[in-house]
Amino acid sequence: MPSPLSLLRKYGIRPRKRLGQCFLCDPNILEKIVRIAGVRETDTVVEIGSGIGVLTAMIARTARRVVAVEVDRFLVEVLQKELGDFTNVEIVQTDVLQFDFSSVCPGAGPGGQRERIQVIGNVPYNISSQIVLRLLGYRDCLDRVVLMLQREVAERLAAPPGTKDYGPLSVYVALYTEASLEMKVPAGCFHPRPDVESRVIRLDVRKEPLCRVDDVAFFQRLVRTSFSKRRKTLLNNLKTSQLPVTGDQISAALSALGIDGARRAETLSVHEFAALSNFLGKTQNP
Repeated sequence: MPSPLSLLRKYGIRPRKRLGQCFLCDPNILEKIVRIAGVRETDTVVEIGSGIGVLTAMIARTARRVVAVEVDRFLVEVLQKELGDFTNVEIVQTDVLQFDFSSVCPGAGPGGQRERIQVIGNVPYNISSQIVLRLLGYRDCLDRVVLMLQREVAERLAAPPGTKDYGPLSVYVALYTEASLEMKVPAGCFHPRPDVESRVIRLDVRKEPLCRVDDVAFFQRLVRTSFSKRRKTLLNNLKTSQLPVTGDQISAALSALGIDGARRAETLSVHEFAALSNFLGKTQNP
């Protein structure tokens, strides 16, 4: 496979800012991403934003099947030309936020469990949070996710309670995955050169959530509300929200669970958020 820069020159590719295109041009970094993902010969891998196909080819040399998702029609034509010799690569032209990840999950095997897939991608930074949330929605068919993200976003996803980066995304990610921050990638490794530093994050999807959540939609709403004004206390944020519970019910729940309402949201663990959500969920007003 030719180098990323030579492919960009060969096809006269000009990155489209509207699509958040930024091509990773360091082959060593690309190879490290495949190693971090731990791709096996039995794996089905969905690659988000396949671009010019250099990373796609590296994955395809090991994986059983690669589904290359790319929204740019011109780049899809490039992929078709450059990856034509790979019989295990399927190219899908679509927006990743519309892609059904469960559609490529192999059916249940001898043990009765559905085989899980891997996801790898250098994703557009302007929609990275939306992509992560969408992936969490397909957690039942995912095994591992390895993404290149803006460094601050990656660190926010993996942030523990009590830190300034800890927020709603940190809570959702910790509930469903084990996150590990991997290598930092300098801006000079990309074309065009971005204004930010990048970082690779690996998310190993839990077979069961970290703790029980009775109503996922209510849990997410509660967490978002708790962080709505970070300088306010947990109690004040919850009492001034539009949650379907009264102030008295909120106070009673905090008291019953031993959670001090004067704390701020960033000090609560995932377990505490889940316990509060489950408790209040039973007392919701119709």
